[in-house]
Amino acid sequence: MSATEPVAEDRTADGHRRAHVPWGLDLAAAWSWRLIVIGFAVYILLGVLAFFAVITLPLVVALLITSLSVPVVRVLKDIGIPRGLAAGLVVVGGLVVVVSLLTFVGQQVANGANDLATSVADGLGQIKDWLKTGPLHATDSQINDYIDRAQTSITDRAQNGEVVGTVTEFGTTIGHVFAGFFIVLFSTYFFLADGDRIWSWAVRIAPRAARERVDSSGRVAWNSLTQFVRATVLVALADSIGIMIVAAVLGVPFVAAIGVLVFLGAFVPMVGATVAGAVAVLVALVDQGPITALLMLAGVIAVQQVEGHVLQPFLMGRFVSVHPLGVIVAIGCGVITAGIAGALVAVPLAAAGNAVVQHLAAGAGPPDGEADDGAVGDDMDPDETPAADAAAAADDADDHAAEGRDG
Repeated sequence: MSATEPVAEDRTADGHRRAHVPWGLDLAAAWSWRLIVIGFAVYILLGVLAFFAVITLPLVVALLITSLSVPVVRVLKDIGIPRGLAAGLVVVGGLVVVVSLLTFVGQQVANGANDLATSVADGLGQIKDWLKTGPLHATDSQINDYIDRAQTSITDRAQNGEVVGTVTEFGTTIGHVFAGFFIVLFSTYFFLADGDRIWSWAVRIAPRAARERVDSSGRVAWNSLTQFVRATVLVALADSIGIMIVAAVLGVPFVAAIGVLVFLGAFVPMVGATVAGAVAVLVALVDQGPITALLMLAGVIAVQQVEGHVLQPFLMGRFVSVHPLGVIVAIGCGVITAGIAGALVAVPLAAAGNAVVQHLAAGAGPPDGEADDGAVGDDMDPDETPAADAAAAADDADDHAAEGRDG
C-alpha cells in the first residue's frame, strides 16, 4: 500500500476488529453501487417517460416549436400586440401554414396518382416478363402459383385475426396522434403566452439554495435547444430544396411531396434524410426507370454530402457541441423509449443536457447576452423579475401570509 492511500481503522465503533479491504477494491465497490443507483434511476425515468409518451412527447415537440416561434411573438409584442394575443396569432398562423402545405402536397399526389399507378402496372408487367425470359425461366403456372400463395397467406392472416389486430392497433395509434396534436397545440400557446410564469413556478419547486443554479441551468439548456432547432431547420430546408431541384430537373413526379418528406426526415439525424432520399429514388424508379433512379440517387448523395461536410459542421459546430457517438447513443435511446418520435426529440434533448452539464461543471452563470434569448421562462421585459427572484419573492409572500395568519 502506497503512502498516499488511506489506511483502514483496525477497530469498528463497537470494538470489533475490522476486516481489511484493499483500497482499490473499496474504491471500485463505492463507484459500483453509485453507478448502479444512477443507472436504475435513469432506467426508471425512461420507463416513466415511455409510459406517459402520449403526454411527454407532445410537450417536448411543443418546446421545439416554441423555440422557433418565440422571436415572432416578441416582434408582435414590440409593435403593441398583447402577448397572449400574439401567441394565439402565431399558433393559428403556423397551423394554417402547415394545413395549407399538406393540402397542396395532397393535391399534387392525387393529381399524379393515376399516372404513377399506370407506371407501377407497367413495372409489374416488366417484372413478370423478366421472370419468364430471365435466368429463372419461370412459367405462367409458376408465377400464378406464387401469386396464389401470397393471396392465401393474406387470407390466413385475416382469418387468424391478425389483420383485425393490426387495424385495431392502427386505430389506437390514430387516437394517440390526435390527442398528441391537441396537446402540442395548447402547450405551444401556453409556453408562448405564459412561459415566464411557468418557468418561475418550476424554479420555485427547487430548494431555495439551488434555485439560482436551476434557473441558470434552465436558461443555458433553453439557449442550446433553441440554437440546435434553428440550425436543424436550416439544414433540413437546404436538404429539401436541393433534392427538390434534382427531382425537378429529372422530371420526377411529386416534387413538393418529396421536398416535404425530406424536410421532415432531416429532423431525425443520420437516418431520416437517408430514408426520405430512398423514397425519392423509389419514385424515380417506378416512374421513369433505373437510369433516372440512378441519377436521382447520385443527386441525393451529392446533396447529403454537402449537408454533412459543409452545413452540419458550420451550423452545428458553431452552436452545439455534441460528439457523433453521443448522437448515435441518443438516437438509440430515443428509439427504444418511444420509437421514431423518440429519435426525433432525443438529439435536441441530448444537446440541452450536454450544455447543462458543461455549465454546471464550469460553475459559472449563463454567458453574457444569452440570458434573454427567448427561453420559455426568459421571454420577459427587462424590468420583469427573473425566475429565481420571482420564486423567492413568492415564497416570501407566502411566509408573510402565514405569519399574519399565526398572528
